[in-house]
Amino acid sequence: MEFPVTLSLIAANVLVSMIGLSNREFFEENNFWIAPIRQNKQYWRFVTSAFLHVNATHLLINMYVLWEFGRHLERSLGAATFLIIYFGSLLAGNIWEYIDNLNKPDYRAVGASGATSGVILSFSVLAPFALLGIFFIIPMWAIVAAVLFITVSFVLSRRENTMIAHGAHLGGALAGAALTLLLVPGAWASLVRQIAERLG
Repeated sequence: MEFPVTLSLIAANVLVSMIGLSNREFFEENNFWIAPIRQNKQYWRFVTSAFLHVNATHLLINMYVLWEFGRHLERSLGAATFLIIYFGSLLAGNIWEYIDNLNKPDYRAVGASGATSGVILSFSVLAPFALLGIFFIIPMWAIVAAVLFITVSFVLSRRENTMIAHGAHLGGALAGAALTLLLVPGAWASLVRQIAERLG
């Protein structure tokens, strides 16, 4: 089977999300909820929440991103490195959200967005001038999209009462880029060289 890690992650997300959408108790016991994490040390929520989604559209978007970028990383980096980047970004995104919302006990979130943000940024570090279709319409270099994504995520994460976990996007994205530079031999030199060549 080609891309076994990517397909397994997608299957796990779909399965857990389907269970969560059909079983409210399961959803409440595994989402990212500040109060039980702080008070009852339910640290598993840092991981399980990233496999839950609020609806089919939320799930579909994240799985599309995972499929589009995950298979490239799995092919070029290998299964082990790809998994480290995926779960490292997942945890970093939720840790960022935890620190950011520590004084909001009712804060809750779900979704693989932290992990998929890290996957996108990892791809952007390795192929900075790959042409991406932002919102499926606007053509943009991956490195420009990455900088824009980090900037917008930071600005929006400062807002109160947002319905989207922008902090998880930010933390996951930064972790994905950092882990790629740390784990992939020559990644930093390659990134600098590609930028220098493009700038002439």
